[in-house]
Amino acid sequence: MPATPPSHATRTVLTAVVCAALLLGASPATHADDGRTGPGAAATHPGPRPLTGDTEVHDPSATRLHDGTLIVYSTHNGIEARTSRDGVHWRRAGSAFRSVPAWWRSYSAEGDVWAPEILYRKGTYWLYYAVSSFGSNHSAIGLATSPTGRPGTWQDRGVVFSSTTADDYNAIDPAIVQGDGGLWMSFGSHWTGIRMVELDPRTGTVRSGAPVHHLATRRDAPYAVEAPYIVKRGAHHYLFVSYDRCCAGTDSTYHIRVGRALSPTGPYTDRDGTPMTEGGGDVLLASHGRHIGPGGQSVLHDRGRHVLVHHYYDAEDGGVPKLGLTSLRWDADGWPVAGP
Repeated sequence: MPATPPSHATRTVLTAVVCAALLLGASPATHADDGRTGPGAAATHPGPRPLTGDTEVHDPSATRLHDGTLIVYSTHNGIEARTSRDGVHWRRAGSAFRSVPAWWRSYSAEGDVWAPEILYRKGTYWLYYAVSSFGSNHSAIGLATSPTGRPGTWQDRGVVFSSTTADDYNAIDPAIVQGDGGLWMSFGSHWTGIRMVELDPRTGTVRSGAPVHHLATRRDAPYAVEAPYIVKRGAHHYLFVSYDRCCAGTDSTYHIRVGRALSPTGPYTDRDGTPMTEGGGDVLLASHGRHIGPGGQSVLHDRGRHVLVHHYYDAEDGGVPKLGLTSLRWDADGWPVAGP
């Protein structure tokens, strides 16, 4: 493990100069360990739906509010919000937080937050998010709640889970799934990859004494797998992850892979049966045409359909990170396929 592995938490709307400076110490991962197809200009990958307005995001998470408005929260600036009435035209709608909770400074000198996860449970909107700094696993996952899900209405509930430099995992990139009668939070970036803990469904915090399960990792340092998201469909749980190098504009090699399991805690395998703890995972979406480095994904179940919500770097717009909404369908064997 390198001393400062690159972190999913760096996904913020950076200038080219800052992004380049951050990436000087990052070691991009390779594909040689698993023999699977890496990202490239693959004509078989579909493009996201055409969008207009303010779509410059990293690590988007989306839901539909009670009035029918779609809202996306994303990394940076107190968790940025963008809204749309039609799913096509988007506008900036402020930030989740109007002020920085004091505890954030213990994990980020800048008080910045990343990789939000929004969901609605039992009459309340829940917002999980990560606080850390580049290349560090001195990190924390926080929780806020809101009656409306709108920017400026969130009440912070403090730390849900944390990691220290003595741990072999990184407490960032939270995602929530319900299954096997429990509520679970997956998380992780680099170090030993993707982990999971059980939550108390009443409070949304980690159950006392809950073990940390291991869901996925890579065979090659710096173990570049992150941004987990789990979908329960039928008998299976599907684990979506981002592989390789994020946040390098059009030099990004980020791409999305998937495996599945019968239990939320795994074991997750790909179509060939390769465990995701051994580098498994089928490529779902990779670079194609102008859409470079798709990743930082979540999945929106909206009006009976699944939508892969992700960012990518626009090769026709100077590598600006943009919101991608790519349809998901399911094949005869129950595996997700990107595209209509």
